[in-house]
Amino acid sequence: MAEDFVVVGAGIIGVACALQLACQGRHVVVLDQQEPGMGASYGNAGHLATEQVFPIADLSILKRLPAMLLDPMGPLRLDWKYLPRALPWFVRLLLNLRPARYQRTVAGIRALNEDSLGAWRRLLTSIDRPGLLREDGSLLVFERADSRPALEALQQRMRQQRVPVDFWSAEAVRKAAPQLSEQIQGGLFFPATGHFLDPYRTLCELVEAAKASGVQFLTRQVRDARVDAEGVVLSTDQGQLAARQVLIACGAHSARLTAALTGKKVPLDTERGYHLMLPHEHQRLPFAVTSFERKFIMTPMTGGLRLAGTVEFAGLDRPANMARAWQLHRLSKGLFGEDLNSQGATPWMGFRPSLPDSLPVIDRVCEGKVLLAFGHQHLGLTQAAVTAEWIGQLVSTGTDLPAPGRYRLDRF
Repeated sequence: MAEDFVVVGAGIIGVACALQLACQGRHVVVLDQQEPGMGASYGNAGHLATEQVFPIADLSILKRLPAMLLDPMGPLRLDWKYLPRALPWFVRLLLNLRPARYQRTVAGIRALNEDSLGAWRRLLTSIDRPGLLREDGSLLVFERADSRPALEALQQRMRQQRVPVDFWSAEAVRKAAPQLSEQIQGGLFFPATGHFLDPYRTLCELVEAAKASGVQFLTRQVRDARVDAEGVVLSTDQGQLAARQVLIACGAHSARLTAALTGKKVPLDTERGYHLMLPHEHQRLPFAVTSFERKFIMTPMTGGLRLAGTVEFAGLDRPANMARAWQLHRLSKGLFGEDLNSQGATPWMGFRPSLPDSLPVIDRVCEGKVLLAFGHQHLGLTQAAVTAEWIGQLVSTGTDLPAPGRYRLDRF
């Protein structure tokens, strides 16, 4: 007997979609080789980054390429051993930086981000957990006077994209976050953003709500898949499982199953993201703060202060370089009047799924038997709730999404 709907992937995207589908009356089974939330969703920065409407790179990446290859601790790192495999992906990234394609990407990210905060409010309210999200805004600070023109230019670009943003003086920054260093010159404040007090707990609360709605979670590794006349057949490490419809939402691991089901080779790579959790830092910041010059973010959580934000391209197979996580503590030195306490700190690395045009795939293919939701790069947490609503719309009506071509599989 075929299952009604199977979701492959128990990260924040897959779980949010499973809950949405269950609330629409579907019987849903979620498969993952790990327990829910133990992949990239476990250690994200916790920032609801609605302000980040620009692609992960611009043309300046050409100038930064030597540093990316030579500096193992740089904010954007490309492992030279991975370069031959990454080169086609980077070529496609550069092609997508041409003006028309770049503007298409910005419009696509903005369309998702503009409703992300509202979608998260709706989702958390539906499970009676609105307090998991703090809507206190976020701040991008700068330390050097010569950085001010770049911040002002960024503010103008963001305003052109309808991103709410205010320029804060050094005095305004110190009033809001008095423990920051006196050397902070000012910053950009984004009022329509927020942060999660505990991203993993948020996912666990969604899992419990999904279970209460009838969703079944199974720990299984999906090895292969095929479409047949009745739906989809999944080959797992515990035998075959048939389903009328399947959603592929397994993040950086989605390309293989997508190819098996659709015949389409998706140029999916991974941004390996690191964090360092400081358990003894609870009162340093009122909201998420990013350093413009140092290129990392600090987010206050119930478990302490999370430092995150570096990007490494080294694929799915190479072991984590936890020195990059510890580098985040070194980067924090000088940002506060008193250095952060790293006692008991824990490092982490996760795979963030990234496509060369910085847009996810959110689509309905194979006559509706296969749905796709992956490739959200570092905005998976931000865009999870709105992605779930869009997947629910595709399943219930089969109608197109807003600006559908931007997110469709056949754009590749």
